[in-house]
Amino acid sequence: MRLSIQKSAAGVLLCGLLALSAAGTAAAAKPTERSKQKAAAEAQRAGIQQKLTALKKEISRTESEKEDVADTLAESEEAISNANRALRDLNQETLETNVRLQDLAGEQERLAQTIVGQKKQLSALLREHYVAGNEDRIKLLLSGDNPNRINRDLQMMAYVSQAQAKLLAALNANLAQVEANKEKVENAKVELEEIAEEQRDQKAVLEKEKARRAALLNELSGKLVAQRKQAENLQRDEQRMSGLVDKLTRLIREQAEAERKRQEALAAARAKAKAEAEARAQARAAAKAERERLAREAAKAGKPAPKPLPPEPEEPKVAEQPAQEERKPDISLAPAAPAGAFASMKGRLNSPVSGTIAARFGAKRGGDGPSWKGMFIKAPEGTEVRAVALGRVVHSGWMRGFGNLIIVDHGGDYLSIYANNQTLLKRLGDAVRAGEPIASAGNTGGNEESGLYFELRHLGKAFDPASWIKF
Repeated sequence: MRLSIQKSAAGVLLCGLLALSAAGTAAAAKPTERSKQKAAAEAQRAGIQQKLTALKKEISRTESEKEDVADTLAESEEAISNANRALRDLNQETLETNVRLQDLAGEQERLAQTIVGQKKQLSALLREHYVAGNEDRIKLLLSGDNPNRINRDLQMMAYVSQAQAKLLAALNANLAQVEANKEKVENAKVELEEIAEEQRDQKAVLEKEKARRAALLNELSGKLVAQRKQAENLQRDEQRMSGLVDKLTRLIREQAEAERKRQEALAAARAKAKAEAEARAQARAAAKAERERLAREAAKAGKPAPKPLPPEPEEPKVAEQPAQEERKPDISLAPAAPAGAFASMKGRLNSPVSGTIAARFGAKRGGDGPSWKGMFIKAPEGTEVRAVALGRVVHSGWMRGFGNLIIVDHGGDYLSIYANNQTLLKRLGDAVRAGEPIASAGNTGGNEESGLYFELRHLGKAFDPASWIKF
């Protein structure tokens, strides 16, 4: 008997040790969640992206069929922006994954120390158990000793057995945790390999597209300069931007109205479920009171008591499961800031980029061209462009006349517009904080100089940023 118990405990330890050596071998073969999450995010953006693509096509149909010279650069400039953004995102992923690996290594070290201590405790308990033998309880019962002392000793033995069981359970739990941690480590390492491979691919794309754009610029430089000076082209750029802003505003309002109706329907469903639950509770309480009255009367008359009420059915959880109902087919363009928040910041907003103001709102473009609807700020290529206030990205992509363009909705029908960027760091639907980098300055869209073209609009109309921003 003594030998069998020892073998059983040793078997538990052996299984645990085998688990330690085998842990993580299957983890490397499992796919990571990273690719699935990226695919899900892109699928979520697909719906709203289709709407914006349709808007841009609608705007283009109102223009001449003649292509703009800068359109030749569109594909390359978009590819450069996407590659730079991807590299930035991948660098951030690398940092986060390395931090996760460090945390897992620390947790693994802590678990290893805990397991060593638990093994020592279990070894001591097994040794004592072996020395004492399994006849302890029988010896105590037949010893003829004081019954109170026998009872106390038997209880102590029970406590020791419970301690052994708990120690074994804790050891097994820690061994399982070690295995889980090793699987997470392997998964993180596979993710790092995926990231490194993507970085290599994106760097290759970036170098290729930079060379391609440089060659195109060299070939088209004269045409681009002449085109930028034509008042007709500048006027079309302004009309294109106004058309995009108007249609974005309409789309934002449609989404806001749909969200309002959805919230109202959800609130109504919750109120209905609550009212039905309260009605059922009241009916049940009334039925219970009536049964209790009948039971008292039956007891007085010596009759059998009425049958008890059946168990209450489980309440429906309509009000407690909004997550399922709140799932949307695509991302939301609802403002990330409440109405009035942006207007309250007038005169206190920081400049979107560090540079020199080369053109101000209202000045004539090209001497006798249309007036500037915003400001052009000269800045070296790659200079960080920051959001002037809290908001949500409602456009992120290339547009004729403006190059890589990002538009942020600040609520209350206020928009900020950032054009001619080298790289767009934020995607459609992203919420942004004041001062957060959203792009990097450049000269995309056929612009002659590197910098940022910046506008502020309210109800679709451009207004002078000078009284709003501390340049």
